[in-house]
Amino acid sequence: MTQEEGMAALGVQRRQIDSIDVEIVKLLNRRTLVVEEIGRIKREFDLPIYEPRREDDVFRNVTENNGGPLSAEGVRRVFERIIDEMRNVQRDRMLAQQAKKPEK
Repeated sequence: MTQEEGMAALGVQRRQIDSIDVEIVKLLNRRTLVVEEIGRIKREFDLPIYEPRREDDVFRNVTENNGGPLSAEGVRRVFERIIDEMRNVQRDRMLAQQAKKPEK
């Protein structure tokens, strides 16, 4: 493979990554919409945002369904970050809703 062919092949791979990244963002935003609804339900029933058992269930689900090549530990680290951001979304929405509530 010449350097020119190598650079062309690299460009093809990078375009694939760009396309996959867009898909990931779309999926993250779909997940966020569900998280917002979960937050609404939690707010309505005065449930805590942080649920360690549920997070363990999520980690178990994603690691058991991981076919690689990303390691189970790598998948877990990615989802720890996703869950942390989703928790922030719930917290921010709850605070925004509390600020909108009229005082009694």
